[in-house]
Amino acid sequence: MEKSFDEQNLLERKVTQLETRFAQLDQLDHDSQHNTQFDAIPELSDLRVENTKLKYRISTGMTSILHSVKQLFGTAIREAYPMLTNAPLLVTKSDHADYQCNSALPLSKYLSAEKRLPPRDVANTLIAHLPPNPLIGDVVVAPQGFINITLNKEFVSNSILNVVTTGVHVKPLSDKQANNRVVIDYSAPNIAKEMHVGHLRSTIIGDAIARLMEFVGMDVLRVNHVGDWGTQFGMLLAHLIEKYPDYKTNTPPIADLQAFYKESKKRFDDEPDFKARAYNTTVRLQAKEAEMITAWKQICEISRKEFREVYNLLGVSQHLIERGESFYHELMVEVVKDLEQKKLLIEDEGRKVMFSTDPSAPPLTIVKSDGGYTYDTSDMATLRQRIHDEKAGRIIYVVDGGQSQHFQLIFNCGTLAGYYDPNTVRVEHLGFGVVLGEDKKKFKTRSGDTIRLRELIREGFERSLAKLIEKGRDKELTPEELKAAQEAVAIGCIKYADLSHDRNHEYVFSFDRMLDDRGNTAVYLLYALTRIRSIIRNANLSQDITEMAKKESKLDLSHAREYKLAKQILRFAEVILQIADDLYLHTLCSYLFELSVVFSEFYDQCYCIEKVMEKGVQKVKVNINRIILCEATARVIETGLSLLGIKSVNKM
Repeated sequence: MEKSFDEQNLLERKVTQLETRFAQLDQLDHDSQHNTQFDAIPELSDLRVENTKLKYRISTGMTSILHSVKQLFGTAIREAYPMLTNAPLLVTKSDHADYQCNSALPLSKYLSAEKRLPPRDVANTLIAHLPPNPLIGDVVVAPQGFINITLNKEFVSNSILNVVTTGVHVKPLSDKQANNRVVIDYSAPNIAKEMHVGHLRSTIIGDAIARLMEFVGMDVLRVNHVGDWGTQFGMLLAHLIEKYPDYKTNTPPIADLQAFYKESKKRFDDEPDFKARAYNTTVRLQAKEAEMITAWKQICEISRKEFREVYNLLGVSQHLIERGESFYHELMVEVVKDLEQKKLLIEDEGRKVMFSTDPSAPPLTIVKSDGGYTYDTSDMATLRQRIHDEKAGRIIYVVDGGQSQHFQLIFNCGTLAGYYDPNTVRVEHLGFGVVLGEDKKKFKTRSGDTIRLRELIREGFERSLAKLIEKGRDKELTPEELKAAQEAVAIGCIKYADLSHDRNHEYVFSFDRMLDDRGNTAVYLLYALTRIRSIIRNANLSQDITEMAKKESKLDLSHAREYKLAKQILRFAEVILQIADDLYLHTLCSYLFELSVVFSEFYDQCYCIEKVMEKGVQKVKVNINRIILCEATARVIETGLSLLGIKSVNKM
């Protein structure tokens, strides 16, 4: 349904008000960073989410050209051959044109013997049935029946102007989503244990997927399924009570929770009496005695403070909500009762187990022989809650690839229990490989310990500053600009190194490689972006570039490099929508790198700013068409980096 004129105006006024508030809060946020890099303004994050959603409602956004071409040829096939069902629709990018339709050959085989035509004739029939559209400029049939498709240059021109005048927004493939509620489970550290490099990939990938889903208009719920319940807490609380008997009135001075955990674990292993007291404390905690809950909350809050510091450093969304094992504890009781009533649990050596439909797979242990619950119980309760209570249309578990079989069992058993219908809800495990050291072994310290994430990030800050100073940036940037560049490079290089790899594969963590300004790295992209922004600044435009673009009726793309760059910019929507489906973020990284390379080719051959002599006087000539192309490129790169969780800077 079209929005009314009044509604459109109302939305646009709301966006203007929000952007005014942004300017105020951005200054406060900037000022707070001079005091501590952990400070943040929650309102700023909340308003950005609201603003994104409003802009999404106002703009139709960039369209996936590949999908649009598929729609056009799908219509042509149905019009030309209505008797065929499930006719093959094969449209891809092409080396010979912009896109290529390869449906003619298989279609000719589908046709009955009396109507069978050569592929070339089928191709011409499809072209004759193409609906009128502004997208396609020309089609040429190859001898084998392949249809080479060239875009309409006017469409490309108008689309680039739209990027600059309305911003970078992507139109979803469907205007009417049956259920756009997406639950994304990621990060999931354990209370009382410090975050380590093992949490890095889940946190970075999950945060980027959540950003991207929100960008395409999904209603995203970010969930941090922390480990905050179980036997180990009886051990921790028993140690806390004995070491700090006044914990009720004085907050225990636990500076290093990891060391505190090791102390309690050593006592648990070495002292039988303490072990017995720890088990008794666990029973009291699970019975929710007020004294135990108070002590448990203190332990949890110490961990949360450390988690927040890491999340703030990494720029992880403040909308990541904590729902630990304790949140699902009562729901686990309900699940066990439900599975028993449905006669899906089987007694096995004192345990209660549930088998999937795969006879070769091990069963889920729902109840242990001592009556306790397991991760299997928790994950069944989690799946049920997210579908029944959260009304999720899609659930994404961002957990390492080693848990693949476990999740397949959970999904299978969830279907058997009636918690999950694959026809109405999309549930998937987004797996990923491990992080390796430069020795190609699991990434650890020299002593063999797991690397703490906070220490790794600190090293990134130190190395990024050293790299900037090595390049003499400290002499060209103000202290504030240098600090902003340091943060962008430090966090950007860590995130991009992870996200630029196929997530199914392991990758080698190397700061030297990450901080290289050559090749597909965050540093290269950040430098490319600041270079483009510098070109635009040097044009010394008399008015805002957006307003100038609004006055242009057409963008001149007569040079081959201009046209190539424009088409590459417009591939952004296609890439984003592909990732929203398959969840492979390295595709976006490859696209951004390719875009920066295409821009370099354009800039080498197409002067944006020239010094010319007119009547003996040297003047500066600015090609506004090319500056608009620069602006569109910059906006797409900035948006892409933002979706990856990487801050961009104007100077570096």
